[in-house]
Amino acid sequence: MRNILLLIIFTISGFAFSQNTGSVSGNIQDSQGNPLPGATVQISDLNIGVVSDFNGDFMLEDVPEGDHTITISFMGYKTTDNTVTVVAGQSVVSNVTLTEDENILGEVVVTAGKKPQKITEVPATIEVISAQEISEFPSFNIGELAARQKGVDFVRTGVLGTGVNIRGFNSAFNSKNLQLTDDRVSMLIATGLPYGSFSTIIKDDVERVEILLGPNGTLYGPNAHNGLVSTITKNPRTSEGTTMAFGAGNQNVISGRLRHAQVINDKWAYKVHFERTAGTDFRYNDSVYVGTTAYKEHNLDRDFDALKYGGSVYFRPSKASEITAYYGHSNNTNLAVTNAGRNQIKDWTIDVAQLKYVSKHFFANAYYTWSNTDDTYAINQRTQNYVSFIENGFSEKESWERALYEQWVPSLGIAIPRGALFKDASERFNGEAQYNNNWGKFHLTVGAQYQLDMANSDGTYLLDQDGPIEIAQTGFYGQFEYKLDSGWNFLAGLRADNHELYGTNLLPKAAITKTVKNGTFRLTYGKGMAVPSILNLKGNLFGGLVLGNGEGFTLTDGTKIDALEVETINSFELGFKGKIADKLFIDASAYYNMSEDFISPLRNIADAANGNYVTHIGDQPIDEVSPGASASPALLTYSNFGSVDTYGFDLGLNYYISDAVRTSLNYSYFGRSLDTDDLDNDGNLDGIVLESELPINTPENKLSLGVHYGGKKLYGSIFGRWVQDYNFFSGINVASETQDMDGDGVNEIVENSRVGRTWNYGPLGGFTVDANLGYNLNENISLGVNVTNIFDAGVREFVASPEIGRLISFELKYNINFFKKKQ
Repeated sequence: MRNILLLIIFTISGFAFSQNTGSVSGNIQDSQGNPLPGATVQISDLNIGVVSDFNGDFMLEDVPEGDHTITISFMGYKTTDNTVTVVAGQSVVSNVTLTEDENILGEVVVTAGKKPQKITEVPATIEVISAQEISEFPSFNIGELAARQKGVDFVRTGVLGTGVNIRGFNSAFNSKNLQLTDDRVSMLIATGLPYGSFSTIIKDDVERVEILLGPNGTLYGPNAHNGLVSTITKNPRTSEGTTMAFGAGNQNVISGRLRHAQVINDKWAYKVHFERTAGTDFRYNDSVYVGTTAYKEHNLDRDFDALKYGGSVYFRPSKASEITAYYGHSNNTNLAVTNAGRNQIKDWTIDVAQLKYVSKHFFANAYYTWSNTDDTYAINQRTQNYVSFIENGFSEKESWERALYEQWVPSLGIAIPRGALFKDASERFNGEAQYNNNWGKFHLTVGAQYQLDMANSDGTYLLDQDGPIEIAQTGFYGQFEYKLDSGWNFLAGLRADNHELYGTNLLPKAAITKTVKNGTFRLTYGKGMAVPSILNLKGNLFGGLVLGNGEGFTLTDGTKIDALEVETINSFELGFKGKIADKLFIDASAYYNMSEDFISPLRNIADAANGNYVTHIGDQPIDEVSPGASASPALLTYSNFGSVDTYGFDLGLNYYISDAVRTSLNYSYFGRSLDTDDLDNDGNLDGIVLESELPINTPENKLSLGVHYGGKKLYGSIFGRWVQDYNFFSGINVASETQDMDGDGVNEIVENSRVGRTWNYGPLGGFTVDANLGYNLNENISLGVNVTNIFDAGVREFVASPEIGRLISFELKYNINFFKKKQ
């Protein structure tokens, strides 16, 4: 009876409460009367908010009666505060007209704290590529827009291949920057590399890209080490309609895209997308050395082809919650740079299925990823194998077929294992649950994440002859914020991350921000970690020429190479984002990082010239683990360095000449200090630590300058980028000035000559100018052109890659909303 009475009391109380609430609705337009879909509408003191739909309409429900301040913000427009009086049981209408504003400080981001925040309030350096920038960029490859962000090292390996690095220590296999898409990890399972062209989404479905500089491991876990790149796609409720795009350019590029989004009713909505892009990469043939003789990459296929499709269904079980089901697929054929030469990617597919629940205080996410290829191979190794057969009397057909698996040794009269084929049937499961709430000035976010990697190469490039390699990780995190009316904001966070191989690691985070009239100062501390990838631990490439270091090694002379440990980084940052003069805005930050157990690029640990070979992996003889590896004249693997400190400064300036014209300047400096007394930093194991033994693979100085015009009909930009020449070492790849690497007075590295198994064309870097121009023919049709490297400067941006020549792309886009309400 008591329970029944309590139920009645709670029911009556809930009914009474509902009678003390009302709603706020309205429409958001620009000064020309055009609706603004996706504008953020918030009542901060109640911690509730929505975004406007395709027609600019919004509704806030269950708002307690009384006076409330509604904040409306939208990229590129002045943030507006409206005070409304809510009457119980009634709906108050508050229509809003936003005016364009050069003030970029009202922008709202979501990645840094896993919740909407004004960009000035975020305790981190964050760059944003907006939907408008993406829409007005007439190229299929929006990765190019990363080149326009401060603090980001952008590289290009060809027509299709682009990549980013953040704050140092780049390599051809860079897995220290975590990449996400709609809360999904977008990194390959076995290698830990970013998807890049393997992504399952298309340009027209991207709402924004948020790039966080520095460690972000507290909320996101391992490998958000140097930074985080988060791509957020559009919700059909705020982007209803159909987009069709056709693109073409030099290098035989042709691209077609389709996106359709529709709201069925208050409960259901959906979107679908499709893309097909094909072309031919720049003419370039990397040198393949057999002894001292150079050969061209055999049977090189420069044609690339990318197919993507997918869709999402959105269901609202209540007015304040939403369930999303997503499936995406991509199929890729292209050239890819590795630290052992280039790979010929053949029909590599990625499939992703996701189910996500979002409400005011709860978030739950689960998704499964499948990766598959059967015909991808390493061009360098297969070419070497082919040469060994063809020069010893074998037929063209037999030589090329056997070159996938073995190499002929004429002195022995036999073939030895030197596999060049890469198969992949890896899978990954991820799950996450999160709770967030606020009580006055106190904000809380807690959550848990789980990841299970199931790497499967069918014995081709991993030590997985006994079946898939399974590694599980679990993380628990909490973050607390306390905001004062005086503008002070205090943040503390902690993550406990348990790795199946490395136990539990703690990742703390702390920040203090102070908001003043024209901006916000921030002081932050964060710890990040980079967990060795499965390839780092269990790699077995080319018959043991490259081996992962999950067990450690023993050499003939008894030297021990320890197994890989987790790399950690402690980072301190001081910054300010705000307005320093009329129409002039600044975002500046200085940082200092302290890294421990830095995971090296591939390096040789054998010394065949002195008879010092690798004899054991862990406690097992090496030939029992990788048959034939003991006979390798070199053995490349990964190891931990000791301590290295890095530091830098990022500066971004934006000046608004008028509402339509903006200029931008970005500058970045990066430096490092190596502990030469720490023998763990002895890269070549000769007992002496030199500065050259830990390459930072990062330019010391970068500078860019842009002019952007955004009219109602005409829009465009011109962008110049200078990257100071810098040396780059990754595996067999060398791009360096002439230098003495070991201090013996002899130049081991000579520019424009052979170095080891590659040709050294000299340092990377240079100056390029890009431009894009677009015109809206009417409200449905736009036409644009983009030119990368206008002056066709001979700039090489990455190792094992061609000089990037002029790229021209045209795009015709048609947008229509069949469902737009009649005015």
